[in-house]
Amino acid sequence: MSVLNALLLRMFGHPRGALGRLGGRIMAHTNAECGFWVCDLLQIAPKDNVLEVGFGPGVIAERLTKLAPAGRVAGVDQSIEMVELARARNITAIQKGGVELQLGSVERLPFKDSTFDKVLAINSMHVWPDVTAGLEEIRRVMKSGGGIALGFTPYSGQSKHSLTNTLVGTGFVKARLVEDASTGFCVLARKP
Repeated sequence: MSVLNALLLRMFGHPRGALGRLGGRIMAHTNAECGFWVCDLLQIAPKDNVLEVGFGPGVIAERLTKLAPAGRVAGVDQSIEMVELARARNITAIQKGGVELQLGSVERLPFKDSTFDKVLAINSMHVWPDVTAGLEEIRRVMKSGGGIALGFTPYSGQSKHSLTNTLVGTGFVKARLVEDASTGFCVLARKP
């Protein structure tokens, strides 16, 4: 791995230390538009229980609390730096009990079966250690009929090819790709 790739991974892929915190501040601005667009595509309802995987600095979690004020917003991120930034950004909602942001991995979600109406991830799937295990675990914690959205900005490095097949292969249905030239692309699907 080149020095530049290692630096970028430490800032954005698996944020750690001072570089990770700097990467989090950058992500707060660069991922917001895509994240808000994905939230709209997912059609978050006021009473939805929503899970965000890889919440980064917590900008999208903050938006989700406004879209689902009578629901619950939860999230996992594998970076302690991102957990700290996101908790600071969402401290009021956390204190009121509407938001729960934890250190964790998509492969071992700390939630009961059939908990969430909607699940989303923005620019994070391509750094999951095991995409299949992550998607199967997401499916486990989703309610039947629930929706999943995987969003990617144009600079994410994620290929859009075969993403719908990946979701179908892990048990999701009605998988479809939505693209926006400036915002990025998103794959949407349902749990049967």
